[in-house]
Amino acid sequence: MKTPVILIGIGEMGSVFARGLLRSGHPVYPVTRNDNLTEAAKQLPSPELVVVAVAENDLHAVLETMPPAWQQRLCLLQNELLPADWQQYGFTRPTVISVWFEKKKGQDVKVLIPSPVLGPAAELLETSLGKLDIPVRILADDSELLFELVLKNVYIVTTNCAGLVTGGTVSELWANHRELAEAVAREVIQIQAALTGQDFQAEALIAGMLEAFKGDPDHRCTGRSAPARLARALQQADAAGLAIPGLREIAAGQQH
Repeated sequence: MKTPVILIGIGEMGSVFARGLLRSGHPVYPVTRNDNLTEAAKQLPSPELVVVAVAENDLHAVLETMPPAWQQRLCLLQNELLPADWQQYGFTRPTVISVWFEKKKGQDVKVLIPSPVLGPAAELLETSLGKLDIPVRILADDSELLFELVLKNVYIVTTNCAGLVTGGTVSELWANHRELAEAVAREVIQIQAALTGQDFQAEALIAGMLEAFKGDPDHRCTGRSAPARLARALQQADAAGLAIPGLREIAAGQQH
């Protein structure tokens, strides 16, 4: 029998990873928010992988209490993820996947584009998700991973924030409100540059965002988390001293 995998968070996204890993022959042990991670690590101190599939708002609470035995076996997949999120805890080389597939309750998985991954368990994720016909692309190095994480953030924050004004789908956003979408995307890229201390080619990121638009043109721009994403972007911009007039105008419009 293959080495077991720990799954922290057993929601819709966690269920996808569990199904793929099980089809690859790895036993999967779920850990819920009511379980004590330290006690769980005593029972399974050497898993193949520890997949952290909690929501982005719960990520840091989980990482803060991650048992030492599991710290070098992590797999992270949250939205709005950047290297500082794991580096601040001294975690040097987690497996990180930028998830470009969607799983909603009562629906099967919908793939937008292949999901890029980097880290010790990259091949395991490629194989496991491949069992579910979910394509995964293994990256070459940390610089590629950073670009891909920023790209996903640009996609999510741009569509959510611009969508608060336009509503509709991502294809409608670009077809009917391109000037707004591009302006917001460029401001989001400024924020990402401030958060990472790196410069990015805006055109390359916008082109990547458009590829994701093509992957699911009917994807809705906003969801329940859109107002919180806008508020977080404003906080990040304020901390960096960025003007971002477009995002501030959107926020002002939401107050009326």
